[in-house]
Amino acid sequence: MKTLIVSAVALALSAGAAFADAHGDTVRLGTEGAYPPYNFLNDDGEVDGFERHVGDELCKRAELKCEWVTNEWDSIIPNLVSGNYDAIIAGMSITDERKEVIDFSEGYTQPDPSVFLAASDDADLKTGVIAAQASTIQASHVAEMDGATLLEFATPEETVAAVRDGEADAVLADKAFLAPIAEADDELSIVGESVLIGGGIGVGVRQSDTELRDKLTKAIQSMKKDGSLNKLIEKWLPESETF
Repeated sequence: MKTLIVSAVALALSAGAAFADAHGDTVRLGTEGAYPPYNFLNDDGEVDGFERHVGDELCKRAELKCEWVTNEWDSIIPNLVSGNYDAIIAGMSITDERKEVIDFSEGYTQPDPSVFLAASDDADLKTGVIAAQASTIQASHVAEMDGATLLEFATPEETVAAVRDGEADAVLADKAFLAPIAEADDELSIVGESVLIGGGIGVGVRQSDTELRDKLTKAIQSMKKDGSLNKLIEKWLPESETF
């Protein structure tokens, strides 16, 4: 559930042609591949996780031939707009800021709670140093906290490492990402109260690709109606709200 700050003017000038004209029958799905359980690379080096299953099913229902592409988070929107892939399925929150640059399908998850992970139960969450992945809704939230110092990193793994190494008092990220880390590491734990930020996750598309957006939204609505989307949420994001 992330927010990327980019220049709307620069990206608008580099926008590609409409989906139907530019890409024929294949839709390329861009993801980070580094944010489990939403998306990650499995032992075979293939995209896996909640969004792999959602994306494959959306393509099936929309009668689209799709292929997966991985891209680093900090350039994931610019590379969508420039045409390196056609849609983003990467734990991307629907935000007003991002909608100035790209468009979104209907959301396929509800907002997931964000939590703090720390090495001490009495970590200073008010005036301490809080790590977050750069250009995320969590980073924006920490930046707006009165007294806290934001420490940004390019990848989610680096934010957790900063806590382990003592560079940060805590890290703020999606609970679905941090909870398994806390369970596997006796020296780290979830602390403080959860924070509900963001407007749910949707598929990001270029503003010109209204046909693709509408096809994906229709497929999402179909998955909501028959309960298949809720089953995937319950499997991969068990503490998230269902539809």
